[in-house]
Amino acid sequence: MEFPNVSEDVDVSDALLLAKPAFMDVRAPVEFQRGAVPGAVNLPILNDAQRDEIGTVYAEAGQDAAIARGLELATPSVREARLARWREHVDTHPDGYLYCFRGGLRSRTTQQWLRESGVHYPLVRGGYKALRSHFLHTIETLSASTALIVVSGATGSGKTELIHAWPRSLDLEGRANHRGSAFGGTFSPQPSQIDFENQLALDWMTLAAERDAPVVVESESQLIGRMFVPQALQDAMQRAQTVQLDAPLGERIARLRADYVDHALGHFRAQPEADDPWTRLTTHVVDNLKRIQRRLGGETTSRLVAATPHAVAALRRDGDTQGFDAIIQTLLVDYYDKLYQHKADIRAESVVFTGGHDEVLGWLADNAA
Repeated sequence: MEFPNVSEDVDVSDALLLAKPAFMDVRAPVEFQRGAVPGAVNLPILNDAQRDEIGTVYAEAGQDAAIARGLELATPSVREARLARWREHVDTHPDGYLYCFRGGLRSRTTQQWLRESGVHYPLVRGGYKALRSHFLHTIETLSASTALIVVSGATGSGKTELIHAWPRSLDLEGRANHRGSAFGGTFSPQPSQIDFENQLALDWMTLAAERDAPVVVESESQLIGRMFVPQALQDAMQRAQTVQLDAPLGERIARLRADYVDHALGHFRAQPEADDPWTRLTTHVVDNLKRIQRRLGGETTSRLVAATPHAVAALRRDGDTQGFDAIIQTLLVDYYDKLYQHKADIRAESVVFTGGHDEVLGWLADNAA
């Protein structure tokens, strides 16, 4: 694959993005936080307040007045501070590119200031708007043209482990930073919706560049936490073949205990707050149970909430997991498995193989490699 000449300004392309150059995003922080190119570094030419002020001037008095106000704000000390950060980036990433929103005034000004200081750094024509359009187009195009295989299975059956074990896969939950259930939070923020989509597009673009072969994805609802799965991908998943992953109930219980209880306790123990991590674990489990009370039922929820402090006490005192295992089994049988069975009935005709972890990997090796 030929990559663009990094000494020149470039148009957006798969080749540019697959080269994964170091992008310098000179938009204001508020713009960057809404979404950016994966891995880009935000080194703004204007801070948020300056961007708002110049935007107001532009709307009221036109471009020339906005440029004049921008030059007034770019005092020698401000300009030198900006240049110092930009030059540091350029020295570290000499093969990178810069971009603003449309590849216009802010990009050209940044490029001009750098050039006047003796540095040439190319920009992306069309800026972030063109980059974002390319990411969205990638999702649309690959959703329509790529064969997908959806991995389905009851909660706790190890679908994520299977996704990680198969190299040609898209880890939607990993990119959403959420496990996709009421207990699926990871104690760290989810990305913005735009960042989620951009990273997904880049992941998929990378797989498509390697070779034309099916891509494996985990069966998901429309939302993974607060991340919306792009509609084109949802539609493609509905059309796809399904492999169903089976696992014994005991294995599923142990997996969820590790994912939800052990992980949460480890997080609370690592926090500097003075609160007892065991108390925080109790509150965490109870709060999540109450979140699904409408589907779980008031009586079952009350019973599990009452059992939680005893489960925490036994785990703390003796390392006894039986209390949590009983709670998790009730959640699986009375809540998650019913949800799964409803979805499984809808997708029943698309199922082409059913088996355990190793068996599914073997089927994929024979049919999707």
